[in-house]
Amino acid sequence: MNAKGDLIARLAAQGLGVPVFEAQSSGPPHDLTFHARVLVGGQPLGTGGQARSKKDAERAAAEAALRVLDGEPDDAGTAPAGRWPVYAAVLAQALDAAVELCPEDATLDDVRAEAARLYRDLLTELGHGPEEG
Repeated sequence: MNAKGDLIARLAAQGLGVPVFEAQSSGPPHDLTFHARVLVGGQPLGTGGQARSKKDAERAAAEAALRVLDGEPDDAGTAPAGRWPVYAAVLAQALDAAVELCPEDATLDDVRAEAARLYRDLLTELGHGPEEG
């Protein structure tokens, strides 16, 4: 996966312009840590990324931005891991709600991401998180 390339293509397809990657380093020269973030229209998209190299920090920032565009948590560690239970009736309602909430020009992927977000948020609120294993 080329997260930076995928992000640039996705934003261009959605007419949102070209992302700007900002990176800063911190720490002593022999032990630098890079912090990167993605700006779209001057606004941050996602939580950004951190790594030992500028390239890896920008990749992590692009991955976080893609998760935001997909309607997922932008911090990979915040979503509980495991298999989410499937309640067909609830999933169907989440899909219906997503169709209503998304703009008319939304793509199928946009509707799917919104439905997944609604379903996940509802199950989380009800205490029905993912199953282990």
